Amino acid sequence: MTTAFGTLYIVATPIGNLSDISERALNTLKSVDHIAVEDTRHSAPLLKQFGIHKPLKALHDHNERHSLTWFIKELEAGHSIALISDAGTPLIADPGYHIVSGLRNLGFSISPIPGPCALIAALSASGLATDHFCFEGFLSAKTAARLAQLMALAHEPYTMVFYEAPHRICETLEAMQQVFGPDRIVCLARELTKTFETIKTGPLSTIIPWLKADSNQQRGEFVIVVAGAPTPDKHELSLDDQRLLTLLRRQMPLKAASQLAAEYTGKSKNTFYDFGITHD
Repeated sequence: MTTAFGTLYIVATPIGNLSDISERALNTLKSVDHIAVEDTRHSAPLLKQFGIHKPLKALHDHNERHSLTWFIKELEAGHSIALISDAGTPLIADPGYHIVSGLRNLGFSISPIPGPCALIAALSASGLATDHFCFEGFLSAKTAARLAQLMALAHEPYTMVFYEAPHRICETLEAMQQVFGPDRIVCLARELTKTFETIKTGPLSTIIPWLKADSNQQRGEFVIVVAGAPTPDKHELSLDDQRLLTLLRRQMPLKAASQLAAEYTGKSKNTFYDFGITHD
């Protein structure tokens, strides 16, 4: 590609508080030739607030795959484009992946203008582990599919982050309690950076009744941060461990059986031996 071609800028916008927009984001939005938006009705007032008047291109789930040609044509003509979503960082549970991937594969210049992101904001204030986490986005709106998704994540040891709509928040938390158990710790972050921001962390068994008791807390946009599954105690034997020891003891003495079981499972030999002694 030559420098005559335009650049696509991925611009993060506020998730609530307009003061969170960066000077760089504003300068970029004012300098580009076009702004691609998820919903023109939503973005137009935001841009007007900052005195930005640029041609808008609607980019949403229903037209994204068919819009790549327009982006290529504009960039090849030397026009620069800013991509924004309704709120926060584009492509994070929002449209834009197919455009960015397609343009990247063709060698066009793509530059991120970082800023607000609801999942990072919630995670940073949740009090849950941040060294290893996974963004799971929105769960299925269908009950069976949602339960299946959660069951697949039930034993994952890392922190998980979900987005949820207000009309499904109670149902989703109840599904999490059904799969993860009532003691699993979650952080419920609502209306981040807005006037009625709420961030509450605790076990599902207390979060759910707290939420149901106040209909006002069921409004707005939600981020759910879920603690990972507890790491199994190496000094406790699962039912499978116990069955393994029982089978081995049929063929050899307890000491030898404990040693072999420990080598197979990675657990302590003494744990197997002590269990065998107390269950003779």
